[in-house]
Amino acid sequence: MNFNLTASKRQEILTAVTNELETVYNNPDEVVVSKEFNVERIHEMVNAFSFEESNDPEEVLLHVIEGIKEHSVHITHPSYFGLFNPRANFPSAMADVINSYLNINVAGWGHAPYACEIERLVIKEFGSKFGYKDDAIDGTFCTGGAESNLTAVLCALNRHFPAMAEDGLLGLTKKPIIYCSLESHHSIEKAAKVVGLGKSSVRSVAVEQDLQMNITALIGQIEGDLENGFHPLMVVGTAGTTGVGAIDDLLEIAEICEKYGLWFHVDAAYGGAAILTHLKHQFKGIEKSDSITLDLHKWFSVPMATSLYLTSDTSILHKTFNVKTDYMPADGDQVERIDSYIHSMQWSRRFIGLKIYLPLAVFGWEGYTKTISHQIEMGDVLRSLLEENGWIVKNRTDLPIVCFTHPDLLENKEMVQQLVDDLIYSGETWLSAYPINGELTLRACITNYDTQMEDLINFTNLLSTYKEKLDEQICC
Repeated sequence: MNFNLTASKRQEILTAVTNELETVYNNPDEVVVSKEFNVERIHEMVNAFSFEESNDPEEVLLHVIEGIKEHSVHITHPSYFGLFNPRANFPSAMADVINSYLNINVAGWGHAPYACEIERLVIKEFGSKFGYKDDAIDGTFCTGGAESNLTAVLCALNRHFPAMAEDGLLGLTKKPIIYCSLESHHSIEKAAKVVGLGKSSVRSVAVEQDLQMNITALIGQIEGDLENGFHPLMVVGTAGTTGVGAIDDLLEIAEICEKYGLWFHVDAAYGGAAILTHLKHQFKGIEKSDSITLDLHKWFSVPMATSLYLTSDTSILHKTFNVKTDYMPADGDQVERIDSYIHSMQWSRRFIGLKIYLPLAVFGWEGYTKTISHQIEMGDVLRSLLEENGWIVKNRTDLPIVCFTHPDLLENKEMVQQLVDDLIYSGETWLSAYPINGELTLRACITNYDTQMEDLINFTNLLSTYKEKLDEQICC
């Protein structure tokens, strides 16, 4: 069996696959955004090829592309207003192609020095954008915000309990406590469970009316835990909550962490991109953090599994993840030649950093500033269009996350959810529902750099049309 196929066959397949992918990439608005999926049809397509025999590679590849097109929510559509799933820019998509062809492994510096140094450059650049001092910038690439936030918890534990790397949780004399707001991402809770602290180690701090963390409540929680013999470990401030885009008062949190000696982590997985825009002032205090999570596969419009963990403690990653092996080449130097496998959770690892290096090299910071600013502007446009058409915006944020309802839908969660479902099954858009202070709202987020005013006008018209249909159903 020739795993390489022949050169002519590869070229033939590449041409066919590229033509099909380019058709989709060039015409993202010509596919159905979403629909109600037929499980029987999905199973039929999944089982189209037997593993007991060989199959024509071009037929297999084109079939898979068709299966994905037919049975996916198309997050690349400009009328997708859902979760933080972007349309990937072209240079970043090419990074995945390069990675797959060359299969670069950045575990050890000596195997991929160019790739490792590219990642180090990008880490330094992002650290600088967030206000870290040049000689106090370190970090690693991760697969997503969950891994980045887990890395933060591990780093906090290893700073507070230096013997943990050797003795583990059995060496803890007091239970460590993590503080985050009620609106924080649930990956913090998952991280606590994964490291063995348990869900009960996470304190969900009350929020203000605008859903920012309540600072008075935070102080009360910390002091109460100190009195009860617990060990306050870290505070997670959120810079752009998943639900409503709230940005916690990072400066006040930084001061509290300094006062009580806590690790200060900022989950800026989504909102951190706005540091490049006129909203930079809203992140004041982030430069005082010990670590930051930034998901590049959200607002930086690169393919999935691209997250960045930054830290202002240049020794903590090595302390947390360093191991000794005989079979890995001894190329690494904690300062000059960093081996990824002793600097992060992962061992063998894809060249993740290429997915952001290429678009930065092509478009520069200026290109990203313009693109992210455009999406912020589209968020403002959407708010205006909704209010002009009788809808009520319920969240306060400058990020392009809009939670809204209608006077006819107030206090009626069933109608809100039904409207969301009807819109999703229409095939013309995708959005979600989110509760704010006990009231279920419709949530729309601008995630696509190609979304324009025309798409937003169509969306608001669609909202009115389907609400009228729902009203008729209820009346009759």
